[in-house]
This record gives sequence, C-alpha cells and structure tokens, in this order.
Amino acid sequence: MSETIDSGPLTAEQIRSLQEKHYNATIIERIDSHTDLSRFRIRPDTPFEPFEPGQYVTLGLGNWEPRLAGTQREVLPFSKQSKVVQRAYSISCPMLDPLGNLKSVNSVDYLEFYVTLVRKADSTEKGPPALTPRLFRQQVGDRLMVGKKIVGHYTLGPEIRPDETILMLGTGTGEAPHNAMTTELLVNNHRGRIVNVTCVRHRKDLAYAKEHARLMDSFGNYCYLPVTTRDPENLDPHHPRYVGKQYIQELFVSGRLAEMAGDPLDPKRTHVFLCGNPAMIGYVPPGAEPPVDPGMIPLLKHAGFQDAHDYHGPGSIRFEKYW
Repeated sequence: MSETIDSGPLTAEQIRSLQEKHYNATIIERIDSHTDLSRFRIRPDTPFEPFEPGQYVTLGLGNWEPRLAGTQREVLPFSKQSKVVQRAYSISCPMLDPLGNLKSVNSVDYLEFYVTLVRKADSTEKGPPALTPRLFRQQVGDRLMVGKKIVGHYTLGPEIRPDETILMLGTGTGEAPHNAMTTELLVNNHRGRIVNVTCVRHRKDLAYAKEHARLMDSFGNYCYLPVTTRDPENLDPHHPRYVGKQYIQELFVSGRLAEMAGDPLDPKRTHVFLCGNPAMIGYVPPGAEPPVDPGMIPLLKHAGFQDAHDYHGPGSIRFEKYW
C-alpha cells in the first residue's frame, strides 16, 4: 500500500519551531531528469571551507515532513515524529556553466546532490525508505538540514601524476563523486586519459549526459562511457543496435572496456575509482564467502591492480562504501 502520510499529532507551530531549530540550508535549484531522478542544488546558510572532490555530507529532513504520494507507507510512533532522518550523499558538481566554463565543487556557493527516489524498501532493509520520499516533495525555496562537516577519504589524493590514466567506474548516482573528480582534474590540466564509466538501467537515467558530451568536445583526453542494461538494444536481439546487457565487469574482463576507452588500462599507469552498487564494487569482508559473480575488486586484482591501503600510486584501487 502506498500513500502520503501526514505529519501526525504535531501542530503547525511545533513544526515551524523544529524547522527553525534543525534546518540550515535552502534548495536553490532542482533539475529533474524524470520522476525518480533529480539533481538538487542546496545552499547552506554558512559556507563550507574548501573540500576535496569525492567527499560526502549528510542531508536531513524531519519526520514531520509529508511523504511523496506513491511511496511505501510509513507509520511512525509519536516519539519519532520530531526526529530528523539523515542520509549521507556524495557531493557532485555542475561540471559546466551555461557558457561552457568548468565549474568544480569549490567554485560554486552551493552543494549539488544526485539523488534517486527510493519508493519502496528492499528485502534487506528494516523499514520504509525515510529520506527520499520526503526530499522529492521539496521544491526550490524549501529548507532542509545539511550536516556540519564534509568528510570522506574517497578522493583523488596527491599521488596522481599529470600523465597517468584515471579510470572511474560507477553505477547509477555513484557517478556523483566521479563528476566532481573529473572536473577537478580538468581544471588542473590533467594530461592523462580520464575515463568515466557509468552503468545504468536506461539512458534516461543519465542526468549529466549533455555535460559529458560537451566536455568530450572540449577535452581530447576525456572519455565518458555510459552503458545500459535494460534498454531495447540490451534486451531485444532483433534490435538494429543490439549489444546485450552491458555490465562493467564483463566489459573489463573481455577487454572491450579498454577498447571503448582508447586506453590499455595498464596497472603500471592507471588509478581506479569505484562507486555505486556493492555488487559491482565487489568488496568481500574478511571471512565472508565471495559471491558467485565477482565484482570489480577481485577482477582488477587478477589483472594486476591492488587495494589502496598504504599505497595510492598507479595500479591502486579506491572505492566508496556506505554499507
């Protein structure tokens, strides 16, 4: 059953008081790709100090805020009605301004977030999705909470040399930190190949496609590779452009990814960044059984790459995880 839940027993005056107490930022722009995918540009009341592309911060909304119609029903006890629900999101960036100039995370006075609406919890979650059904009700001018500190170790780091290859592999909105990293590399005149791979179900899920196309026109060393798994050319063998389901793991193992990137992806000169679906990343906790279908970490290791623990030079694998 799906419905919009009202704000319960809290009065309008109580809600205003809670909003004034907890909210410290304003939505200044919302760019909808479709009903379930949006880019939110949010300006904090107090500007952040410069931070590293790839880092993240929490967004929060009060449980008193209404939920979007058509999302999973949520029943909250009175004791939780006045609580703020928070989730961590990697910070993306606009990449380009309307005139085609590069716009990195530290060149704008807002934070950009790339968010998918979660309409219903999956079988591994304890309750209905709490934040996005509320966030997708919000419009320009609405208030919300941004965490006090931008954090995270998923960053480019100082070890990357100007001529080395950067390979970024993401799924869905896991593209967000890679967009911030890409722009930073281009701003700093990185000369090596920059390969940004994004796997989505449908082409309509590529919210930054126009920006990437303009970047490739302007920078010969930049390569954006969007691949899909559920569009007609992925499912229909009779489609004139049939390619089958395109998964990053299979493209890498087959050598097709290197061909598409125009780069050998040699571990002696390539840095790898992974963000998105844990199944794609392929991190296996110590003592856990490896999955039948391996993710990218074991495949990369087999190809000569290594985990970035103390070493972050060429051949290192860095990955973002929220789980």
